[in-house]
Amino acid sequence: MARRNDHSREEIREMALEAAEQLVSEQGPGAFSARKVAGAIGYTVGTLYLVFDNLDDLILQMNARTLDRLHGRMLQARIQCRNSREALLRLGETYIRFADEDPHRWEMIFGHRTAEGEKTPEWFQQKVARMFALVEAVMQPLAKRRSAPEIAQAARALWGGVHGICILALTDKLGVAGVQSVQDLAQSLINNYLEGFTRQ
Repeated sequence: MARRNDHSREEIREMALEAAEQLVSEQGPGAFSARKVAGAIGYTVGTLYLVFDNLDDLILQMNARTLDRLHGRMLQARIQCRNSREALLRLGETYIRFADEDPHRWEMIFGHRTAEGEKTPEWFQQKVARMFALVEAVMQPLAKRRSAPEIAQAARALWGGVHGICILALTDKLGVAGVQSVQDLAQSLINNYLEGFTRQ
């Protein structure tokens, strides 16, 4: 490994984010700390805070990378579909599979809370919003008589349900076993919600 003073600010940032992701994936959100991340890359906590504003910034930057991966997977799933209903089902399938494959990093996105009095940065909110925008874009052709605000609300309500299934499944509170059983529940939710929402 290069000497510590051989690393640029951007290299330290990348090293820290990779170490943070590995730490969370292997040990879970509860094991996460700035000291562990700094130790993993051979730097001090003080150096981390020369690269990141604070611990919240480090976590948000890490979570943003996870959201980018999830969005990319969902976007690819949508492209491969023949129609909007199939696309919506595939989005749900992809979301659940992503959560199952890396549950700790997925949990870190939704479990993290910024410090009291601090607002989540606009740039991060936009990454979350584009996930809903993807669901809205798929739902729109299925409900052409619905207004844009109605579709936006429906996308959030529906995805809130899919997200809830994920949480209950990951914490073994659904009473079902295996990813396929969870997928079946999500598909039932999506199909039944669409039937009511798109009924003319």
